[in-house]
Amino acid sequence: MTSSSNNLHAMFLILIVFISIPNLGLAARNIEKTSLEFIKTSCGSTTYPQLCFSSLSAHASAIQNSPKLLANTALSVTLNNAKTTSTSMETLLHGHGMTPREIGAMKDCVEEMHDSIDQLRNSLQEMNQLKGSDFGLMISDVQTWVSAALTDEDTCVDGFVGNVMNGNLKNEVRGPIVSIAHLTSNALALINSYAALHG
Repeated sequence: MTSSSNNLHAMFLILIVFISIPNLGLAARNIEKTSLEFIKTSCGSTTYPQLCFSSLSAHASAIQNSPKLLANTALSVTLNNAKTTSTSMETLLHGHGMTPREIGAMKDCVEEMHDSIDQLRNSLQEMNQLKGSDFGLMISDVQTWVSAALTDEDTCVDGFVGNVMNGNLKNEVRGPIVSIAHLTSNALALINSYAALHG
């Protein structure tokens, strides 16, 4: 091949690359748009659809259109938020100025959150190992653990009911715990939807 022939061949390849790059970007945008629509539709079956969509939409490219990845991501997001909230509560617990009743409620709540985190962690590990003939038993375990986590979170919230508690402390604890409970409820709904596909 001559030098001008090589140059022409190289220019042709460069032209193909430049034509392909915008099309790759368009394809990626279409995939993400489809994923976001899948997430929004799936979140419609949850009790808190707006929270569901807002908590999962940032993960659209990882979720794609997979019910399993959607349920996994919902669990992972819930677990991460529960860990952050639990750490904040432990910091509050070691603060000063709480009444004995508030300290007792905080200790109980921190313990409930630790239990909830364990249940969510077990669920996520089991979701990552779902397979064939054991699917029914394994998904049942996941559903049981997530339900138990939700019960733990509700028990924590119940400890801050009534007028005996300081309003600021009650709001500081209840808000994040209620948010975790809503995320957990959504994750459970998405897990149930995923399980129904295999039922």
